[in-house]
Amino acid sequence: MEKRPLNPQIVESGDGSHTLRVESLKEHYHSHKGAIQESMHVFLAMGLDAFPLDAEVSILEVGFGTGLNALLTLLNQGSRRIHYTSLEAYPLEPALALQLNYPERTRVEGARSIYEALHHAEWNQAEAIRPGFILEKWSKPLQSFVTEKNYNLVYYDAFAPHAQPELWEPAIWEKLIAMMHPGAVLVTYCAKGQVRRDMQSAGFEVERLEGPPGKREMLRAKKP
Repeated sequence: MEKRPLNPQIVESGDGSHTLRVESLKEHYHSHKGAIQESMHVFLAMGLDAFPLDAEVSILEVGFGTGLNALLTLLNQGSRRIHYTSLEAYPLEPALALQLNYPERTRVEGARSIYEALHHAEWNQAEAIRPGFILEKWSKPLQSFVTEKNYNLVYYDAFAPHAQPELWEPAIWEKLIAMMHPGAVLVTYCAKGQVRRDMQSAGFEVERLEGPPGKREMLRAKKP
């Protein structure tokens, strides 16, 4: 896949937290109606919260992007032991990402230093951000990612189908379900009917759930 400069611009979303706008794709990295509230609802409330506070959770994220999902996951880790693997074909420059106001908007003491650690972590290797939270960032697309690991939880946060159609093809769901443990869960903000049908064809059990503020629905898929 040819890499192209995205040239994202910082904008404020509806809940006061920042997002990034990519004009060439007509897309935002997170909902312009509320970046933090979208992430908290889709990935935390409908994904991570399904696991007990003392569980061991292996997470695969498609789209590290701004690092918001990783930050919120770590801040809401509890006593879980989390191995967080994230893929990003177009890594942001840390100088840009660290201008985003997510740590301050979480109102959690120490969030800024954690956010900096997430962005300064080396790519393509595992690094302990703090005890019980291991981060692996891979600067490659999902299509070329190969691993022997299996995951309990998938955060599917690629750009929307109109912007990155190659990441919403049937083969994507076939690849992901093969990388997941039985009973593992995948959550995504997208609720398109074709996406749901393609997930079901790959073998997922799929449910429509209430979406975050400003969006009617989202999808959660489970590997039987």
